[in-house]
Order: sequence, then structure tokens, then C-alpha cells
Amino acid sequence: MRPSLVLDRDFPDPDVSKFGDTYYAYATNEGKNLPWATAPDPDGPWTYRSTDALPDLGAWAKEGRTWAPDVSRRSDGRYLLYYTAWHAASDRQCIGAALSDSPGGPFAPVGTQPLVCPLDAGGAIDASSFVDTDGTRYLVWKNDGNAIGATTWIHVQRVAADGITFQGGATQVLRNDRADEAGIIEAPVITKVGGRYVLFYSAGPYTTNQYGTSYAVSSSITGPYTKAFRFLMTTDSLDGAVGGPGGADVLRDAGGDKLVFHGHRAAGGRGMYVADLGWADGYPVVRGSRVRYEAERGTLNNCSVRENAAGASDGKVVAYIDHADSFVDVGSIYVPTTGSYSLHVGYANGSAGTASHTVTVNGAAAGSISYPVTGWDTWRQATKDVTLQAGWNTIRLGKGTAFTEVDYIEVA
Repeated sequence: MRPSLVLDRDFPDPDVSKFGDTYYAYATNEGKNLPWATAPDPDGPWTYRSTDALPDLGAWAKEGRTWAPDVSRRSDGRYLLYYTAWHAASDRQCIGAALSDSPGGPFAPVGTQPLVCPLDAGGAIDASSFVDTDGTRYLVWKNDGNAIGATTWIHVQRVAADGITFQGGATQVLRNDRADEAGIIEAPVITKVGGRYVLFYSAGPYTTNQYGTSYAVSSSITGPYTKAFRFLMTTDSLDGAVGGPGGADVLRDAGGDKLVFHGHRAAGGRGMYVADLGWADGYPVVRGSRVRYEAERGTLNNCSVRENAAGASDGKVVAYIDHADSFVDVGSIYVPTTGSYSLHVGYANGSAGTASHTVTVNGAAAGSISYPVTGWDTWRQATKDVTLQAGWNTIRLGKGTAFTEVDYIEVA
């Protein structure tokens, strides 16, 4: 099941929350300082609203680059907006705050100066709010080092209940230090699952399909955070269903958690998408985005791991699945919701003709998967649809016809 395009118009960097019985979404400027939409359900239908929820910017800002809003409800019942805007005096981007008695605005700017504006670090963008389980509130943001060729950091700043008064200094928790990030990390959002803090962020140039969503985890709000080995969502992991998936927000919801994000539209701009979100022992899994499981890490019976396999993922594969009792069990496969999923098997077949493996899902026979000839150490993918249950699953590949080595399986 692919992510759903729920708002087919330019609506970048969506921030979504439920206030009362209604879901509210806010976006980067597109003819308004604060575009917004409402819906009775995260999957829609969404109604785009005609008013500007932030009719006036702070006195420090000028219109034209009002980005990446975040709206939360304070303990006093008022609604707090963080917004990024064009700092008139420096020509950089900085973060401001505004308040409203209603989630639909109008929001009125707080103060005459930005809330966060480290000009020597390039300014600041992409603020988000996080309230811990003990009620402590934090502001999360990025210094815009990309604007001046400097290091980019994600910062966590403790704030008072008003969301505006800082308590102590900001802590740098994540930086742009991986090649696949292309020097850019942004759009930070933190949620907590059990005792683990999960920091979602976007990486890469947002105008391209290289843009994607990743995450990092920590046992402490201020880190250290460990980045995921692979991105959570990319254009490729979604099989091209969404181009440049990023600007994500996490919606923790009684009806099931969702990841809300933007992606490129054929008509131009970035539309708003929604996907089911689950948690595998506190780690995020997005329905529709491939998750890779290395076959050699599974449970093997009467077969073995071949190391130094040229061109294979992680350099190892499962070989010699050659006997009636040979199989590899790939367990700990977590999916957010019950339904049909695509099983993609990385394989190499050097037999004289098409080979196959039997497929068993959670102990029940599920047919077979066929592998056209590739030659040994020439790796391709074969695909089969399977039905998985919400939560944990095990997939077994057993001896079928001819001979094939298995590199990995991916589930989307």
C-alpha cells in the first residue's frame, strides 16, 4: 500500500496535529504566510482554507520566505506557532513565534525580534516543538549553515511551558556528516517511543529526488543520537511512488500513527502525503517504503552463508539451499498494519533455467517465487505479493526448483 496523496496542491513541509475532533495541517508559504487545511481524519478528505492563519509577520521579518511552521497547544489552552521567516536586517532566515486562541488563527507575532537567530551560524530554520512525557517542553531547530557554507547542526533547546522562554542553552545533537546527506540535514521532528527518542530529519537537496527522510535514536533528549544505517524513505524505497519524500511530521494518533510528508507533484510544487507508521521495538517502519533484511542474518537450516560474495549487499549471501530440508527463515519483519505487501528478493541464479523457492509466511504455505537466470554473482530482484499481519512476521524461503543464492529480502 503506497502513501496516499491527501492534498494535491503545493503544500510543502506539512505540520499536522489533532486539536479537538479536527486535524489541522500547516505548510510553507504559498501565497500566504501560513497556509492551512483541516480534515476529519488524517487520510482526508482535506479542506484547504482560504484565510492566512498568520496575516502579519513579526516586525523583524519581511514576507516572501515564511517556511516550515509548527503549531502546538500550550498548557494554558493557547496555540503556539513557530515559523521561519526572512530576517530583514541580515537577509538570513530566522525563527519567530506567534500566538492564537484558535488553531486556525489569526496568529499574532510575539515580540519585535526573532526567537532564534544565530546569524554567525547562518541563521535558523525548521523549528518544531516536543513535549516530553514529564511535561517538559523543548524547541528543536536547525542552524542554517548551508546558507553560508558552515556546519549544520540540529539543536534541542529546553523552554518553559510558554514555549518561548529559554531554560539554559541549546544542545547540538546531530550534524550533516554523511555522504548520502549531500551536506544537508533539516526539518527535525522528535517523538518518544517507550524510553527511546526518535529524531526524524530530511536530507539532501529538496528540489531533487535525492531528498529523503531518515532518523536517529537516543536514550536521552539531548543525545547522543545514532543515525539509522539506511534512510527511512527515499524515492527509490517508495518505488518511485513519491519523489523527494521529506519535510516529515509524526502524527501519534489513537487510530494509528501516521507519517505526514511532502513529495514532488507532476504539476509542480510539493503535495502532502500520508503513510501508516509503526514501531519495531521503538524503531520506525513506514508502510510502502522498503525495509531490507539481510538473508545471512536469518535462521538457516541445511544451507550456509557464503562470504565475500562479489556485488552482494553487505558482501554475504545464503547459498546451498539445495536440499529438501534447506531453508532460510527471515524473522523480525515488522509491518504497521495487516494487508498485502510486496516481497522483493535479491538473488543470483546461475542454473540452466528459471529457479524457484517455496515461500512460507508465519508458518503457512504462500506459494513460490521464481528467479530468471542471471548468472552467479549477478544480482537481481524477484517480487511476490504476500499477506502480512500487523506486528511481527517470519518469511521462509525453502528449496524449490534448480538453484539460487539469496542476498536479502525487502518488504514494502
